[in-house]
Amino acid sequence: MENTEYMNRLAPVADNMPNTEPDRQRAYMALLKKYFSELSIKLGRPLTMCTVTFGCQMNARDSEKLSGILKEIGFISTESENADFVIYNTCTVRENANNKVYGHLGVLGNYKKKNPNMMIALCGCMMQEPQVVEKLKESYRFIDIIFGTHNLYKLAELIYNRIETENMVVEVLKDSTEIVEELPVDRKYPFKSGVNIMFGCNNFCSYCIVPYVRGREKSRTPEDIICEIEKLAADGVKEVMLLGQNVNSYGKNLANPVSFAELLKMVEKVEGIERIRFMTSHPKDLSEELIEVMAHSKKICRHFHLPLQSGSDKLLKVMNRHYTKERYLELVDKLKSAMPDISLTTDIIVGFPGETEEDFEETLDVVRKAGFDSAYTFIYSKRTGTPAAVMDNQVDEVVVKNRFDRLLAVVNEISHKLSFRFEGKDMEVLVEGPDDHDDRLLTGRMGNNMLVHFPGDRSLIGQIVNVHLDESKGFYYMGTMI
Repeated sequence: MENTEYMNRLAPVADNMPNTEPDRQRAYMALLKKYFSELSIKLGRPLTMCTVTFGCQMNARDSEKLSGILKEIGFISTESENADFVIYNTCTVRENANNKVYGHLGVLGNYKKKNPNMMIALCGCMMQEPQVVEKLKESYRFIDIIFGTHNLYKLAELIYNRIETENMVVEVLKDSTEIVEELPVDRKYPFKSGVNIMFGCNNFCSYCIVPYVRGREKSRTPEDIICEIEKLAADGVKEVMLLGQNVNSYGKNLANPVSFAELLKMVEKVEGIERIRFMTSHPKDLSEELIEVMAHSKKICRHFHLPLQSGSDKLLKVMNRHYTKERYLELVDKLKSAMPDISLTTDIIVGFPGETEEDFEETLDVVRKAGFDSAYTFIYSKRTGTPAAVMDNQVDEVVVKNRFDRLLAVVNEISHKLSFRFEGKDMEVLVEGPDDHDDRLLTGRMGNNMLVHFPGDRSLIGQIVNVHLDESKGFYYMGTMI
């Protein structure tokens, strides 16, 4: 960006920044707000920004924070990547996520040639891989800022450094113990919000790169979490999603340990919050206490995402999952006994190194016995730096594709049959917006996370209403408000 005239005037102020967070970032935001206001006046138009999210719900929540910072310093949101500021919040759980980012970057490079004021930033999990950063520095010199998962909150400071130095800024931390949450957030929905309760992961599943890119597990204090949720409730939020790589292990590393079940009971007491969700759980840490709290709660949604990954005890051991097929099915039985109306979803990997036909059949057996309402099914993706990437017996692609298709067929058959169990019932639905395909209809989500489409007025968006489920369509319902 053309900056010398403005920067010379603002630079002396930057020399006296606070040393503590989040005050330091707020000071940078105030400084940049003046800078971008003058640039907007000079250009004779508003400055636009586009945040593109790849990956999980934690990434989506991170993107809301990044957008919040950009709006605070003077940018307005647009869906178009032909904007003045574009930020890619990346995922690296699977190889195709990386390839998607590289595929998009060429387009951004062309946009930037036509708009010299454009800034491009890349952040998130993919940036935690040193070989990725080196490739970006060598082959994509038009990128302005590269940063990782541990310093997302420093976006304003990084933008300032880019403007001041006129050079690409790269700041990727290997890990961090600092948690900075008290900064602007641009929520996608005014009536529901994610809330980070912990960061990082200590599990080191042999196929997973997350502990390497998200760092070691660290929990926020319950006081900070409840304070944030109280503010959200005061702002009209009705539903919160508690987020962590493994929420079941929440609180273990706090000075005064608190269990996840205890945290849920605290959240339930917050007035104004009507629904509580959480993601993701690890079977090895699922406690009797958590099941009991859920069963007796009036606010915790009857939906549990419990990743299976494989039904083979042999593979579960190699995956470093710390449970067996039998133990997993015991947990399913306990959840369904305590909450017969619960909706159970899962993650499953097909083609993990060494997977035999017998191993795959064990997975199908769990799918049939557990009765998942839906499953996120993935073909194993080799991630450099993980133990599984160098294992022998990588499974042939043709075999993997065949197994994947067979698994998908079984999952879809079971979930289709299960969906009919709610047909004809009256359910509470949080109205999320107009239907994408028919503007006469509204779309909402039940506590079990299934979608319902029904006639209604847009004034109901953000409200929880009662809907009669007229007909199951397999993966969603058609209903009538009552």
